[in-house]
Amino acid sequence: MSASSRVLVVDDEPQIRRVIKTALVANGYEAFEARTGEEALEALRSGSPDLILLDMNMPGMGGMAACRQIRAVSEAAIIVLSVRDSERDKIEALDSGADDYITKPFSVNELMARIRANIRRLPAQMESEIVTVSDHLSVDFAKRQVMVNGQEVRLTPKEFDLLQYLLSNANKPITHRKLLQTIWGPDYGDEVEYLRVFVRQLRKKIEADPAHPRFILTEPWVGYRFALPDK
Repeated sequence: MSASSRVLVVDDEPQIRRVIKTALVANGYEAFEARTGEEALEALRSGSPDLILLDMNMPGMGGMAACRQIRAVSEAAIIVLSVRDSERDKIEALDSGADDYITKPFSVNELMARIRANIRRLPAQMESEIVTVSDHLSVDFAKRQVMVNGQEVRLTPKEFDLLQYLLSNANKPITHRKLLQTIWGPDYGDEVEYLRVFVRQLRKKIEADPAHPRFILTEPWVGYRFALPDK
């Protein structure tokens, strides 16, 4: 964890903001706050947080709409805070651009572990900095840049980490648990819905036909495999 990491706390309840900010500062983070989604978007214009804690149940535009609008303009990690615990709610939040989902009530220790997991980035694992997957797809690990048909495609940090790890282990089936623990951290492993959402998002961005992928293949009941074409 970097002591300079900046966290934006978005919640309409003053007590929750105060408790979370106190815990963040005690753990070496720089914390600032917003009461609504609208205030969060305004805060993004004046500063660039590394991570955003976003409550789902807020007045105004609401947490889900705020998540979508934040993701459209920011690559900061987003952790959704919600009293709801259904898989449907989690998938909707992830589809809206969130990287993680915590159900209220939660402990400070759990929150700090989730923050650390979502601020971390995978180091480049390939010998070559630029990997040409095909005539249409290349990945620059040093710049964290993906080019599709000559155009740069914007990935969120978690999407890039997932692509990087799959590509670094090309042609090998990687289990759901291994992917989750590598990309999100050792406290993860059962959140298969996370992978389904992120793989779907990646396929939309890098596959010519996401419904019939060439590169990111599903290994039934196991996980996923990046199929590197023969040169």
